[in-house]
Amino acid sequence: MTEKQRKPLFAALKILISAALIYFIFTKIDFGDVFQILRSANPIWLLGAVILYTCSKIMNSFRLNLYFHAIGVKLTQQSNLKLYLLGMFYNLFLPGGIGGDAYKGYVVQKQFNAGTKKVIGVLLLDRLSGMLLIIIYALLLAASLDWSNTYAFFNWAYLVLTPLGIFVFWWINKKWFSYAIKVFWGSFFYSAALQLVQILAVFCIMKALSVHTDEFAYLFIFMVSSIVSVIPLTIGGFGSREVTFLYGSLLFALNQDVSVGISLTFMAITAFISLMGMLYHFKKPKLETVSQ
Repeated sequence: MTEKQRKPLFAALKILISAALIYFIFTKIDFGDVFQILRSANPIWLLGAVILYTCSKIMNSFRLNLYFHAIGVKLTQQSNLKLYLLGMFYNLFLPGGIGGDAYKGYVVQKQFNAGTKKVIGVLLLDRLSGMLLIIIYALLLAASLDWSNTYAFFNWAYLVLTPLGIFVFWWINKKWFSYAIKVFWGSFFYSAALQLVQILAVFCIMKALSVHTDEFAYLFIFMVSSIVSVIPLTIGGFGSREVTFLYGSLLFALNQDVSVGISLTFMAITAFISLMGMLYHFKKPKLETVSQ
């Protein structure tokens, strides 16, 4: 089977898996109850969530541009943001075609000839930097929860694994991606800031849905769902994130309808912001550099 034949097959498979997971979820809960919760959402808090999520993605584009500058691709922030939005659109709405990261890498390499390995390397580091902070925040939230003795290790895991994880990631940068080591701490702090802003966005969603208890538990489930959604088996994590929220709510004895409602609302906001990148699908962004 050729690459051209595999892409639509993988796209169909992702759609099928997402649909199957969503169907499974709604065999476990009452969609009508979830719909009523979403209908009664506070629009002011939802607007706050949209603004904060948008800010987190802008910060994400700044982090990526740090890496581009490290390999000599000195894009302006404006043109990089346009490229980033287009990548978001491709990642969510064209899962079987040109993926967002693949497209960004292709365009940057074609126009600037920075070296295929370096371009792929910084795109990978950008993803890994974000994942590192997701795990760190997940451990911090886990340490704040009232676990049974079986899970008591979370109380010290954060203090041990956080510095260890940072050191290992720094060592990986130093050993295999030395051309990007100069932006290590800059990307790290961008990741810390943008993940915190995204957590605040989810907190706004929770308040919009009248969640006033067990906030840390809901946020911990969200961080775990962010890790699960990276697995490329569904469309933009749609379905896998909701299943994580469903089983997380069972683990912590939370309201299942509210949990799934939080996940669906976050997915809707993600889709809304990603849809803005469609403009640059029809009118490809001109990549300008700082020196121009």
